[in-house]
This record gives sequence, structure tokens and C-alpha cells, in this order.
Amino acid sequence: MYAIIATGGKQYKVSEGDIIKVEKLGVEAGSEYTFDQVIAVNGDKMLVGSDVANATVTASVIEDGKSKKVIVYKYKRKSGYHKKNGHRQPYTKVKIEKINA
Repeated sequence: MYAIIATGGKQYKVSEGDIIKVEKLGVEAGSEYTFDQVIAVNGDKMLVGSDVANATVTASVIEDGKSKKVIVYKYKRKSGYHKKNGHRQPYTKVKIEKINA
């Protein structure tokens, strides 16, 4: 059984027991979080639309962290302009506990 959830502007295909990294949720580690934007659930048959209007996915928060650094380098030729910048995207690691369809 799996579900497709939406969070942070992205969609994730999750099953019970999966550990995924999602955009930072602002919830402390060790607590529960409920994803209520469920797009589809596949158990015995595929459920979409109004069939999954009340479906939720429960997950436990493992940790917060930052991804690997991405280097952003801006350069314009002949003018001597260059700028180096870095970015580390924050994430929350969650473990999927239960799919409530």
C-alpha cells in the first residue's frame, strides 16, 4: 500500500516505514506530524479525488537538518564582476508511520 502526498510544493510517493526528507516543517524532533494533502492512495485499488478527501498520512519527525551546499556563481565577462554565494536548504526527515485511507 502506498500514498502520494503533497508538501512543500512537491509530491512524494510514500509507504509505511519509509524515511523521507521534506521541506522544513517547523516541528521539533520526536513529535508526530499529519499530512492531510493526500493526492492518491493505492491499496487494493487506486483511490483519487473525492475518495481520498478525508485521507491522512501520519509520520514521526526524526530530525531537522541542512542539505549539501549548492554554490551559486555569478559572472559577467569583461567587466570584472563575479560573485560567489552558497545555499544550504533546510529539511525535515520524517518516518511514515500510518496511511489512513
